[in-house]
Amino acid sequence: MTEPAQPIIQIQNVSKRFGKVTAVDNVSLDINAGEFFVLLGPSGCGKTTLLRMIAGFELPSEGRILIDGQDMAGIPPNKRPVNMVFQSYAVFPHMSVADNVAYGLRIAGVKGGEVRDRVAEALALVKLSGFEGRMPDQMSGGQRQRVALARSLVMRPKVLLLDEPLSALDAKLRAQMQFELSELQEKVGITFVTVTHDQDEALSMACRIAVINKGDVAQLATPSDLYEYPANRFVADFVGSVNIFEGKLTLDEPDKAAVDCPGLGKVYLNHGVTGPHGADVWVALRPEKIYLHVPGAGKAVRAAAEDAPDGHNFARGTIKGMSYLGDITLFEIELDSGARLRVSRPNLSRHDQEDFTWDDRVSMHWRADSPVVLLG
Repeated sequence: MTEPAQPIIQIQNVSKRFGKVTAVDNVSLDINAGEFFVLLGPSGCGKTTLLRMIAGFELPSEGRILIDGQDMAGIPPNKRPVNMVFQSYAVFPHMSVADNVAYGLRIAGVKGGEVRDRVAEALALVKLSGFEGRMPDQMSGGQRQRVALARSLVMRPKVLLLDEPLSALDAKLRAQMQFELSELQEKVGITFVTVTHDQDEALSMACRIAVINKGDVAQLATPSDLYEYPANRFVADFVGSVNIFEGKLTLDEPDKAAVDCPGLGKVYLNHGVTGPHGADVWVALRPEKIYLHVPGAGKAVRAAAEDAPDGHNFARGTIKGMSYLGDITLFEIELDSGARLRVSRPNLSRHDQEDFTWDDRVSMHWRADSPVVLLG
């Protein structure tokens, strides 16, 4: 049997107040050794404050933080087994790459030969071997970010903290660095704790994600569980694109449920939701889980939706907006109810985007395992 992962960081009932403002509100969570952990949330939700308390730059108003089993109360940042990569990278502009990376080692009194070896090792990890003599202003943003990573990794911390590490990069480089950070974390085996407001960034890199809302943990889960099984409306709406409709629960049994949504119609699920009959609920439906059909395909759509009773998981409408994004096309559809529905469709061939145009009448269906019911 596989032994359970051991927490390297334990956050126990931690709160942080700035005057009358509560930035972090009674948060408790464990971060396991060797995982890539992401704190995700909108601006001002408390995620950076939480990261700064782990680093020791802020002190909890209540609760305690343990790192590797040791209570961090009274332990200053430079004595903690962590290192931090800041949003601005904070690379010394007057120092070469090698001197930047070696700086912490020299402050710690590490001797010359070992400094050279560890600097070379750290630069090799971040794919900057041969850049030792470069100055920061001779490097791209992505390269400067790698220098900041190497400077932290060379100290061999137990935990690496990253505050919005990719926010200063352009979109293409940011996507590339997401894979590189994940590969680097896997290679060095150090626990990474990252703060971001970018959902795609979090989903692509994390082992687990804590979604923070108003200083509290709205949900803690793996990326796939967070996306496919959001715990509440905030998480469903914040993580990825989603259609959300109000409705009433009309059926709830262990293996099936149904919701009447005035905007969307009758929604059938092939699992129970453990809610009282007649309860006010929300139905969340991701755009990519909706099948779009050409005009006049009503019978074919109903046949395709055979895992739901007749009249369920089926809608008609008119295309009122289209956005061609290369790999997919996004549609804004006005349903016959007057509600709006977002649908995404992959462009599997060069001509797929030509199947539909503005003001087309279309039919839609979705599988019974696609919707998620969120209780109030």
